[in-house]
Amino acid sequence: MLGSDLQLVQLGWKEGLIGEPLVKSLKDGLFEIRISLPSRRTARMLFCIYEASIALLHGFIKKTQNTPIDALKLARKRQRSLKQ
Repeated sequence: MLGSDLQLVQLGWKEGLIGEPLVKSLKDGLFEIRISLPSRRTARMLFCIYEASIALLHGFIKKTQNTPIDALKLARKRQRSLKQ
């Protein structure tokens, strides 16, 4: 599931074919891939685009309605470190 969803994003990103519900923008160049798992669980992969590549920043199993603040902070920190 994760691999096939990530591949779909990689192949469709440049053509602009990828959007919701698979990928959602979290603003400021940060995006999330939404992956449905068995047992009605959901995984998220946070990523950004860096030098024409997809940079995976953080992944987690979603347990609440909102994206956890700690996950966003970690992803944004890693995103900033890429740009330095």
